[in-house]
Amino acid sequence: MSEPTPANAKQEIRIADNLPGGEYSNAMQIIHNKEEFILSFFNIIGPGGRVVAKVITSPGHLKRMIAALQDNLKKYEGKFGAVTEAESPKQEIGFQA
Repeated sequence: MSEPTPANAKQEIRIADNLPGGEYSNAMQIIHNKEEFILSFFNIIGPGGRVVAKVITSPGHLKRMIAALQDNLKKYEGKFGAVTEAESPKQEIGFQA
């Protein structure tokens, strides 16, 4: 039987081979059910676009992510000034079959 890992133990995080770099996203769609939230990130350019990432997570983890984003935005604005919210898309974003 293995012993529990101490809270301050270093964890090794690896990046998947299919994720060598980041993808730019300027739109996001969120859907949810009782057990999970699904966040789809898009890169919309002109009349089209593409899905660049999809994240599926639990409601509890989503709440932690929101808190981390709020904290980081507060730090960013403290250093660089207030951020104004980006304008919403003029048309609905959808998929073509």
